[in-house]
Amino acid sequence: MTLRIWGTDIDQGALAQAERTARLPIMGGHVALMPDAHVGIGATVGSVIPTVGSVIPTENAIIPAAEGVDIGCGMIAVETDLHAEHLPDDLQPLIGQFGRSVPAGVGRGRDLKSTGVSDQRATRRAEEWMAEHPHELPDGLDQRALVQLGTLGSGNHFLEVCLDEREVVWVVLHSGSRGVGNKLADRHIKLARAQEQALEDKDLAYFMEGTVEFNAYVSDMLWAQSYALENRELMLNAALADLFAFAGTGRELGRINCHHNFAQREEHEGRWLWITRKGAIRAANGDMGVIPGSMGTRSYVVRGLGETESYMSSSHGAGRKMSRGQAKRELTEESLIEAMKGKAWNQDAKGLLDEHPLAYKDIDKVMEAQKDLVEIVHTLRQVANYKGL
Repeated sequence: MTLRIWGTDIDQGALAQAERTARLPIMGGHVALMPDAHVGIGATVGSVIPTVGSVIPTENAIIPAAEGVDIGCGMIAVETDLHAEHLPDDLQPLIGQFGRSVPAGVGRGRDLKSTGVSDQRATRRAEEWMAEHPHELPDGLDQRALVQLGTLGSGNHFLEVCLDEREVVWVVLHSGSRGVGNKLADRHIKLARAQEQALEDKDLAYFMEGTVEFNAYVSDMLWAQSYALENRELMLNAALADLFAFAGTGRELGRINCHHNFAQREEHEGRWLWITRKGAIRAANGDMGVIPGSMGTRSYVVRGLGETESYMSSSHGAGRKMSRGQAKRELTEESLIEAMKGKAWNQDAKGLLDEHPLAYKDIDKVMEAQKDLVEIVHTLRQVANYKGL
């Protein structure tokens, strides 16, 4: 059993869960725990898991539940040429416009009957992307994938307008592969659990290369990761159009689009491994990434330092300190309203109580614990937060 841990604010449940993962016979090295690590389903959120890779196909393995049900979830951020003085004092109307251009909510997709120009443009691009990336999907998922491409989802997914330390305006977004990724992942996780494997946790069930199940999962997973990347691109394009129209000016200077729930084959110290990052970004030397905090706090644009002990990875965010249920029981709507004072937001304290900043770890402590993994390039503070409800 081998763990390599960054940070000290990791609860015993998460440590015990990571230890179970580290004891699997398919491990290709230590499990790396990021400073935002917390208990997940099967594998720990905030962990980097190396499963054995080799030139011998039957020695490769992958754990569907390690990536989880939000395949390809991640961040996208755009630096603009706008500065704080270009923004109106009242940004609340922008939240309403985001709600029209970037559909959000549990199970929600885009209305294909809409006559809005932006909707037509997004739908046309979604149709083009689906045609460019043909993939055999189970019954009913083709249509869901089409209508949800370019939509935010719910939970901790968000769209923000931020200012950096120079007062430069950024647009930042967090989302993944929506319902299609969830359904594909759930299907493979159930198939893995049904196998005859001696495991401490059935959610750590794995597929071996050379099997039909392995090939089918990898094919679906890689497609869903591509879908998630495009999903974020489409939403960011719509949000930028809204922002520039709202400000009366503006253009994009550059963007960063990075997964933090994903798996891929990588070479580490001369060995080919499947590296699954469950709540972690790739932070190879020079890699640009985005690490969000929580509602009402800060986010960071970072550059990877290529630390080999973390498999060139870093945390994906602040990491939850409270479960959603605990947050709803112990935190108050009034304190959330106070935390969001001075910011434009959905203004639904009851619906967003489980996303309260106090439900998350201190993002600055997380960043301090991983100074050897990434360097901070820009510090972002939110001025507008549109959350999936």
